Amino acid sequence: MNRAFAEQSVPPALTKQSQFTLWRKLRNNRTLLIMCLPAILFFILFSYLPMPGLYLAFINYNYSDGIFGSEFIGLDNFRFLVSSGDLWRLTFNTVAYNLAFILLGNGLQIFVAIMLNELRNKYFKKVSQTLMFLPHFISAVLIGLIAYNILSFDYGLLNSILKSVGMEPVKTYSNPGIWPYIIILTYLWQSTGYGSIVYFAAIMGLDSEIVEAAEIDGANGFQRIRYIILPWLKPTFIILLLFSLGGVLRGNFGLFYNLVGANNTMLYSTTDIIETFVFRSLMNNFNFSMGSAVSLYQSLFGFAFVLTANWLVKKFSPDNSLF
Repeated sequence: MNRAFAEQSVPPALTKQSQFTLWRKLRNNRTLLIMCLPAILFFILFSYLPMPGLYLAFINYNYSDGIFGSEFIGLDNFRFLVSSGDLWRLTFNTVAYNLAFILLGNGLQIFVAIMLNELRNKYFKKVSQTLMFLPHFISAVLIGLIAYNILSFDYGLLNSILKSVGMEPVKTYSNPGIWPYIIILTYLWQSTGYGSIVYFAAIMGLDSEIVEAAEIDGANGFQRIRYIILPWLKPTFIILLLFSLGGVLRGNFGLFYNLVGANNTMLYSTTDIIETFVFRSLMNNFNFSMGSAVSLYQSLFGFAFVLTANWLVKKFSPDNSLF
């Protein structure tokens, strides 16, 4: 009996010791915690407190009854999305565009960072980096306006040139097949300069003695890039890839809305993504429940995608996984 009583008395003592250790860690790292406080408050206010609103996905929302007074309909909103076929189209378009953005974007950013590193003229390097960095600051509204002035059927620059040389004008805003190329090229033009900064900074962290030793051993430029720089950038690429996969089902609403619009039905087959669908549900149909159902599906899909991708990375390259 005494032994059993002693065993039962151990956990509280260990708990107090653990609490003391935790408090001591918090006190010793209070400066870092204070620095992290704004980010912690941000996620609490904008990520955790709004979570009860997910209940909207399971009700037939009525303005007069409110969120928790409306009729509970379970999974009917999700069932309608699946049966209507919209969910599969929205999922495919969103995932396909994001995978193109992630893979092509990171590949082009690595290429630009390596090219900048290979430039020997410092003045030309700074000017080139600045010019590539500028598109990041151009508003999506302005990008949409520029695209319309180029692609418009009646007054666009492209059709004016085609007419001047005797060719037939192109009906861009009624041809869904060409818009994936336009959207992807526009995204790459806007994001490549800014995204290459991370990879360029990683290259700057490479020990110059390693590169010099390779040059002494007779390695040319392509060999240095292949056997030294690219392996050095591998961990950075994997981390950025995993972070990006978390939003693989979250489209760039500003880009799509300003380039294409949310109500051009002729282009839905190739340009309609989850964000534009939610926008129409809220602004045109006032269907808050349907929009919330799609958003919940979006979050759960992204969460599962990140876990799967991290599991694959951990299996083949454990040192580069997130957790």
